[in-house]
Amino acid sequence: MLDFKKLHGTEMNRLNAEEYATASKHPIVLMLHNIRSMWNVGSMFRTADAAGIEKIILSGYTATPPRKEISKTALGAEESVLWEYYADPLEALEVVKREGCRICGLEITEGSKPYTAVDPACFPCCLVVGNEVGGLDNDVLARCDEVLEIPQYGTKHSLNVAVASGIVLFEMVNVFRNRV
Repeated sequence: MLDFKKLHGTEMNRLNAEEYATASKHPIVLMLHNIRSMWNVGSMFRTADAAGIEKIILSGYTATPPRKEISKTALGAEESVLWEYYADPLEALEVVKREGCRICGLEITEGSKPYTAVDPACFPCCLVVGNEVGGLDNDVLARCDEVLEIPQYGTKHSLNVAVASGIVLFEMVNVFRNRV
Protein backbone atom coordinates (compact mmCIF):
# COMPACT_ATOMS: atom_id res chain seq x y z
CA MET A 1 0.00 0.00 0.00
CA LEU A 2 1.29 3.45 -0.93
CA ASP A 3 1.75 6.01 1.79
CA PHE A 4 0.18 9.32 0.77
CA LYS A 5 0.71 12.21 3.14
CA LYS A 6 -1.64 15.14 2.78
CA LEU A 7 0.30 18.37 2.28
CA HIS A 8 -0.54 21.48 4.26
CA GLY A 9 -0.46 24.96 2.78
CA THR A 10 3.09 25.71 3.93
CA GLU A 11 4.35 22.55 2.22
CA MET A 12 2.85 23.25 -1.20
CA ASN A 13 5.41 25.81 -2.40
CA ARG A 14 2.67 28.22 -3.46
CA LEU A 15 3.36 31.83 -4.30
CA ASN A 16 2.41 34.50 -1.80
CA ALA A 17 0.33 37.48 -2.96
CA GLU A 18 3.37 39.64 -3.76
CA GLU A 19 5.11 36.87 -5.72
CA TYR A 20 1.91 36.06 -7.60
CA ALA A 21 1.46 39.70 -8.59
CA THR A 22 4.84 39.75 -10.34
CA ALA A 23 4.86 36.17 -11.67
CA SER A 24 4.42 35.61 -15.39
CA LYS A 25 0.90 34.57 -16.33
CA HIS A 26 -0.53 32.37 -19.04
CA PRO A 27 -1.74 34.55 -21.96
CA ILE A 28 -5.42 33.91 -21.31
CA VAL A 29 -8.16 36.36 -20.37
CA LEU A 30 -11.45 35.06 -18.96
CA MET A 31 -14.49 37.18 -19.73
CA LEU A 32 -17.64 36.68 -17.65
CA HIS A 33 -20.72 38.19 -19.29
CA ASN A 34 -24.04 38.50 -17.45
CA ILE A 35 -23.19 35.94 -14.78
CA ARG A 36 -26.04 36.14 -12.29
CA SER A 37 -24.55 34.14 -9.39
CA MET A 38 -21.92 35.89 -7.31
CA TRP A 39 -20.84 32.46 -6.04
CA ASN A 40 -20.07 31.46 -9.64
CA VAL A 41 -18.11 34.70 -10.08
CA GLY A 42 -16.09 33.95 -6.93
CA SER A 43 -15.46 30.39 -8.04
CA MET A 44 -14.15 31.60 -11.40
CA PHE A 45 -11.82 34.06 -9.66
CA ARG A 46 -10.43 31.18 -7.62
CA THR A 47 -10.00 29.02 -10.73
CA ALA A 48 -8.36 31.92 -12.60
CA ASP A 49 -5.84 32.29 -9.77
CA ALA A 50 -5.11 28.55 -9.75
CA ALA A 51 -4.66 28.55 -13.53
CA GLY A 52 -2.39 31.62 -13.44
CA ILE A 53 -4.16 33.54 -16.19
CA GLU A 54 -3.64 37.22 -17.02
CA LYS A 55 -6.96 38.69 -15.92
CA ILE A 56 -10.72 38.47 -15.75
CA ILE A 57 -13.09 40.83 -17.53
CA LEU A 58 -16.52 41.24 -15.96
CA SER A 59 -19.29 42.63 -18.16
CA GLY A 60 -23.00 43.31 -18.27
CA TYR A 61 -24.71 42.70 -14.95
CA THR A 62 -21.98 40.42 -13.61
CA ALA A 63 -21.27 41.52 -10.04
CA THR A 64 -17.88 42.98 -9.22
CA PRO A 65 -15.79 42.73 -6.05
CA PRO A 66 -15.92 43.60 -3.25
CA ARG A 67 -18.97 41.49 -2.39
CA LYS A 68 -19.17 38.97 0.44
CA GLU A 69 -20.85 36.47 -1.89
CA ILE A 70 -17.89 36.64 -4.30
CA SER A 71 -15.34 36.49 -1.49
CA LYS A 72 -17.00 33.41 0.02
CA THR A 73 -16.01 31.23 -2.94
CA ALA A 74 -13.03 33.23 -4.25
CA LEU A 75 -11.15 32.84 -0.94
CA GLY A 76 -9.05 35.93 -1.66
CA ALA A 77 -8.52 35.34 -5.38
CA GLU A 78 -10.58 38.44 -6.13
CA GLU A 79 -7.64 40.34 -4.65
CA SER A 80 -4.87 38.44 -6.48
CA VAL A 81 -6.36 38.18 -9.97
CA LEU A 82 -6.41 41.36 -12.04
CA TRP A 83 -9.89 42.28 -13.22
CA GLU A 84 -11.68 44.94 -15.21
CA TYR A 85 -15.33 45.81 -15.68
CA TYR A 86 -17.08 46.84 -18.90
CA ALA A 87 -20.81 47.48 -19.04
CA ASP A 88 -20.75 46.71 -22.78
CA PRO A 89 -19.30 43.29 -23.67
CA LEU A 90 -18.71 44.33 -27.27
CA GLU A 91 -16.48 47.18 -26.12
CA ALA A 92 -14.50 44.73 -23.98
CA LEU A 93 -14.12 42.34 -26.91
CA GLU A 94 -12.89 45.19 -29.14
CA VAL A 95 -10.24 46.03 -26.54
CA VAL A 96 -8.95 42.46 -26.18
CA LYS A 97 -9.00 42.03 -29.97
CA ARG A 98 -6.84 45.18 -30.35
CA GLU A 99 -4.49 43.69 -27.74
CA GLY A 100 -4.01 40.71 -30.07
CA CYS A 101 -6.25 38.17 -28.36
CA ARG A 102 -8.12 35.51 -30.25
CA ILE A 103 -11.70 35.38 -28.94
CA CYS A 104 -13.06 31.95 -28.02
CA GLY A 105 -16.66 31.65 -26.91
CA LEU A 106 -17.78 28.71 -24.78
CA GLU A 107 -21.15 27.62 -26.11
CA ILE A 108 -22.80 24.84 -28.09
CA THR A 109 -23.46 26.22 -31.57
CA GLU A 110 -23.43 25.13 -35.18
CA GLY A 111 -19.76 25.06 -36.09
CA SER A 112 -18.46 24.88 -32.53
CA LYS A 113 -15.57 22.54 -31.91
CA PRO A 114 -14.54 20.45 -28.93
CA TYR A 115 -12.61 22.37 -26.27
CA THR A 116 -9.83 19.79 -26.65
CA ALA A 117 -9.20 21.08 -30.18
CA VAL A 118 -7.61 24.31 -28.90
CA ASP A 119 -4.51 24.96 -30.95
CA PRO A 120 -1.20 26.41 -29.65
CA ALA A 121 -1.56 29.17 -32.26
CA CYS A 122 -4.68 30.35 -30.37
CA PHE A 123 -2.67 32.35 -27.82
CA PRO A 124 -3.05 34.97 -26.54
CA CYS A 125 -6.76 34.33 -26.20
CA CYS A 126 -9.87 35.45 -24.41
CA LEU A 127 -12.31 32.78 -23.25
CA VAL A 128 -15.83 34.22 -23.07
CA VAL A 129 -18.48 32.57 -20.90
CA GLY A 130 -22.06 33.68 -20.50
CA ASN A 131 -25.19 33.59 -18.43
CA GLU A 132 -26.04 30.44 -16.50
CA VAL A 133 -29.38 30.01 -18.31
CA GLY A 134 -29.11 31.78 -21.66
CA GLY A 135 -25.40 31.35 -22.38
CA LEU A 136 -23.76 33.83 -24.73
CA ASP A 137 -25.81 36.42 -26.59
CA ASN A 138 -25.78 36.23 -30.39
CA ASP A 139 -24.02 39.61 -30.70
CA VAL A 140 -21.20 38.30 -28.47
CA LEU A 141 -21.01 35.04 -30.44
CA ALA A 142 -20.72 37.07 -33.65
CA ARG A 143 -17.47 38.62 -32.33
CA CYS A 144 -15.87 35.25 -31.56
CA ASP A 145 -13.08 33.89 -33.74
CA GLU A 146 -14.13 30.40 -32.74
CA VAL A 147 -16.57 28.70 -30.41
CA LEU A 148 -15.62 25.82 -28.16
CA GLU A 149 -17.95 23.31 -26.57
CA ILE A 150 -17.70 20.62 -23.93
CA PRO A 151 -19.36 17.43 -25.20
CA GLN A 152 -22.35 16.35 -23.11
CA TYR A 153 -23.15 12.65 -22.66
CA GLY A 154 -26.07 12.74 -20.23
CA THR A 155 -29.54 14.20 -20.25
CA LYS A 156 -28.53 17.76 -19.33
CA HIS A 157 -27.55 20.29 -21.96
CA SER A 158 -24.88 22.11 -20.00
CA LEU A 159 -22.54 22.27 -17.05
CA ASN A 160 -22.43 24.93 -14.36
CA VAL A 161 -20.63 27.93 -15.88
CA ALA A 162 -17.90 27.93 -13.21
CA VAL A 163 -17.25 24.22 -13.75
CA ALA A 164 -17.25 24.58 -17.53
CA SER A 165 -14.89 27.56 -17.50
CA GLY A 166 -12.50 25.67 -15.21
CA ILE A 167 -12.41 22.66 -17.53
CA VAL A 168 -11.63 24.81 -20.57
CA LEU A 169 -9.17 27.13 -18.78
CA PHE A 170 -7.05 24.23 -17.61
CA GLU A 171 -7.14 22.65 -21.07
CA MET A 172 -5.95 25.97 -22.51
CA VAL A 173 -3.18 26.20 -19.91
CA ASN A 174 -2.12 22.64 -20.72
CA VAL A 175 -2.03 23.36 -24.47
CA PHE A 176 -0.08 26.60 -23.92
CA ARG A 177 2.45 24.99 -21.56
CA ASN A 178 3.03 22.02 -23.89
CA ARG A 179 3.29 23.97 -27.16
CA VAL A 180 6.28 23.16 -29.35
